[in-house]
Amino acid sequence: MGHDHAHAGPGDHRGRLAVAFAITATILVAQAVGALVTGSLALLVDAAHMLTDAGGLALALFAAHLSLRPPTSQRTWGFRRAEVLAALGQSAVLLAVGVYVLVEGVTRLWSPPAIASRELIVFGVIGLVGNVASMLVLASQRSANLNLRAAFLEVVNDALGSVAVIVAAIVIATTGWQRADAVAGLLIGVLILPRAARLLRETTSVLLESTPPALDLDDVRAHLLEVDHVREVHDVHASLIATGLPVLSAHVVVEDECFKDGHAGWILDQLQECVATHFAVSVEHSTFQLEPARHTEHEHPSHA
Repeated sequence: MGHDHAHAGPGDHRGRLAVAFAITATILVAQAVGALVTGSLALLVDAAHMLTDAGGLALALFAAHLSLRPPTSQRTWGFRRAEVLAALGQSAVLLAVGVYVLVEGVTRLWSPPAIASRELIVFGVIGLVGNVASMLVLASQRSANLNLRAAFLEVVNDALGSVAVIVAAIVIATTGWQRADAVAGLLIGVLILPRAARLLRETTSVLLESTPPALDLDDVRAHLLEVDHVREVHDVHASLIATGLPVLSAHVVVEDECFKDGHAGWILDQLQECVATHFAVSVEHSTFQLEPARHTEHEHPSHA
């Protein structure tokens, strides 16, 4: 069995991201004008959200371009982790926007300004139509990697924000209750924060090289010990380089005779096949150090 450690590329999603960015930038201009015309907090917040989204999509587009660059001797994984850094930046900005929305919304609940409800409806509908278009562009590839997931998440939040703007405008037009605008702004903030926090946690976990959530290292160790001639497995590490690119390494103690009778190569094939096929996360890139039993005497004491 051969193992050439070849990997599928990250996929070229730049076209979809470029279309979503163009739509988002157009909506941003329209909502900024609308916020000035109507004086609406909900629309202003949605425009601010759109500004971060336009920047996030531009960053996502740049990261998608970088991730397609080939590996070099200095960057052996190429720029595959660029998508994680882009998602981290987007989630951090979204958290900041969410906090601002909550603070400003509470302030306006006490002292609501007059809102031009009819104009607010018009700009809310414009935003919603654009958001839905962006969602349709990104929907089919939203799970491809963290970068696209962050971009799709931002567009979904924008669409929900546009719905909140429209509802607030209708309430103001029909009842005259001006605080509806502040309530809509607060709702947008509540929608932003938990999703941004979850994405921030996931991207941080990748950067800290935590074990992939669906991979249990105790289970991995137990399966590796079932391979013939394997006596011990230790110093097991697993992490994600980027979405869809898990890596794993381990020290495997085998019977001394395996280094003399040619079993070592066969054992290596079995170990690599095990981690590539037996678990929810398929680890195509694995590195195993085969050791005789006496080698453990030279191991660093921190190895587990």
